[in-house]
Amino acid sequence: MAEYRDYGPAAPHGPDMSGTHNPVHDMTPNERQIFDYLLKPDDSYDKNGVYWGDMSIAQQVKFVTSGDAKETKREAANVWAMFKQDPLSPVAYYFKNMVLPGAGLGLEGYVLFSIGNVKPLFQAKGAFPDCWKSPYKICNATWIAAVDYLEISGIIVGQILVGILGDWLGRRWGLIQDAVIMFIGLIMLTAAWGVTQNGWVICYVWSLFFYGIGVGGEYPMTATSGMENAVGSGKISTKEDRLHRGRKVTSAFLMQGWGQFFNQVILILLLLMFHHGSGNPPYSKVAAQWTYRVSFAIPAVGTLWLVYYRAYKMKSASKQLAAAKKKSKVTGYDTESLKLTFTYFGPRMIATAGAWFANDIFFYGNKLFQNEFISVLLPGNTSIMPAWLYNLINVGVSLVGYYLASFLIDNKLYGRKRMQMIGFLMDFILFVIPAFNFKHYTSPAHVREFQTMYFLSSFFNQFGPNAVTFLVAAEVYPTPIRATAHGVSAAAGKLGALCASVLYNYIDTQTKFYVVPWFGLMGMLVTLLFLPDTTGLDLKEQERRWHFIRQGRESEYHGVAVHPKHLSWWERWRGVGRYYDAETDYKQKIEEMRADWEASQARRANEKAGHWDDEGTAHERDDEVWSSDVSTFFEKATRKGSASGSGSGSSPLILPKEKEYEG
Repeated sequence: MAEYRDYGPAAPHGPDMSGTHNPVHDMTPNERQIFDYLLKPDDSYDKNGVYWGDMSIAQQVKFVTSGDAKETKREAANVWAMFKQDPLSPVAYYFKNMVLPGAGLGLEGYVLFSIGNVKPLFQAKGAFPDCWKSPYKICNATWIAAVDYLEISGIIVGQILVGILGDWLGRRWGLIQDAVIMFIGLIMLTAAWGVTQNGWVICYVWSLFFYGIGVGGEYPMTATSGMENAVGSGKISTKEDRLHRGRKVTSAFLMQGWGQFFNQVILILLLLMFHHGSGNPPYSKVAAQWTYRVSFAIPAVGTLWLVYYRAYKMKSASKQLAAAKKKSKVTGYDTESLKLTFTYFGPRMIATAGAWFANDIFFYGNKLFQNEFISVLLPGNTSIMPAWLYNLINVGVSLVGYYLASFLIDNKLYGRKRMQMIGFLMDFILFVIPAFNFKHYTSPAHVREFQTMYFLSSFFNQFGPNAVTFLVAAEVYPTPIRATAHGVSAAAGKLGALCASVLYNYIDTQTKFYVVPWFGLMGMLVTLLFLPDTTGLDLKEQERRWHFIRQGRESEYHGVAVHPKHLSWWERWRGVGRYYDAETDYKQKIEEMRADWEASQARRANEKAGHWDDEGTAHERDDEVWSSDVSTFFEKATRKGSASGSGSGSSPLILPKEKEYEG
């Protein structure tokens, strides 16, 4: 397979970066073809070298549909080839690339869903209603309410704390720490008890808080590590990144849905096992205890394995962060990058944090539907089984939304921003309709319509803001503070969940339906105004722009990261897109490549002379393979520059590498 040099750190002396020298004029047609291959990949540029964002709507539709059809055909051929060689190899591939990266989210989805599911079991007749159900005869009502509040508070602490630690110490240590905390938390939950039932509740609540810290850390760590593994170690940009980066991250995120699904199945089976094959009340205290404790013990085994896997099999998870810190000459937490991020990308935080806040109001509001239609369909019902079975159906509908989001999130004609806006809009419609016709839709004659809106709201929540917020909260920020930004955005989401859980205790059901829909409009509005659309954007270009910003040279960057297609409405209004200039950027990239080529030649000369430096690892040195055309062009340009006395300037940038992409 042909391979070309990845554009590494430029030599400090560099080529002429003043813009007065035009490297394109010195190229032969063959050299131009090679540079076009490297700098204008065919998944983003047409045969004339026009970026897809610069095409007309009709041209974009033609370009995107043609490219997607070609990529679908290539992937289908790959899967078929794998299947013919080994029928189970496609399953193994899916497990390695989709399941394992999202294992932590799958386990936390299982446990958090279980907490909501076992509470009705504790409240059921025959179990612990005197403690867990109003009027709380033997337990403190405040501690019962704290089950929800402290769980969410623990998650918020974890999201912010581990987000910062992930940018400070590295992704790998954040991932290991999360798994260890979740494992210890599960042991605490499984073994929780007290001298009195109120003592048990207190022990249970603080165990939830501790476990929540690990859960919160999973959000920024899974998103950032999954994205950076998709992108590469800091220099490499491939079609896999540009075409499937969103799918890779959301495929990990959707494991949360599978965790919820398996939790519900296991709880149903455990209750049937420990309650003599019946799901009907009254439930014995012994059956309730065994059901809940075994349901928490099962994921503890998986979490212990996750600790091992992250400690011994994910040793390169921090590679891209380390490369970014090395370039910026930062060893600890990059506080300068944090300041610059809020200066230049502050409005993006309104989009990622604000949309996540609005989404979690909906996410928790979704259960409002279920309680109402069950009371209409099954009047006088005291069994927890109908609610659990409807939960199972709802999770199945949600999984369809998860997968559809994963398949379409990288489509340039739909993508992240449009998916999130349509999801918010549909949730608004599906909540506002029953809000103003509540008695009509909760009557026995029309309750099925109410039930349909429940399932559709779950679908559009996953096929919309729930999947997109998880991705873009990491994607729209630079590497050095990506985990911090994601953690803050996710914490804002959980703050929305906390507000919902408190608010819902003080208003009746119909009023809840009056309140909730407007958060859909709010989410759609902040998305429209402040969220950039990173669909189809080469993330290495965003990192390249970031290095210009960090050096106080924002206006000197002219690449696609400031293309209006990839900017928010707010950024366009501020005039950020005025710096975009495709031709100037093309010339600048070639000059930056030449600076890197000169640095590699100097490094090789030093190594031959027995002088080794630490500017590149052995892996990077082994990867310095240039095509003969590129080397010849730079040698020719260098000789010409030496003869004319040119060759001054500076380009401390890292640019993408494009390898030949094969199926």
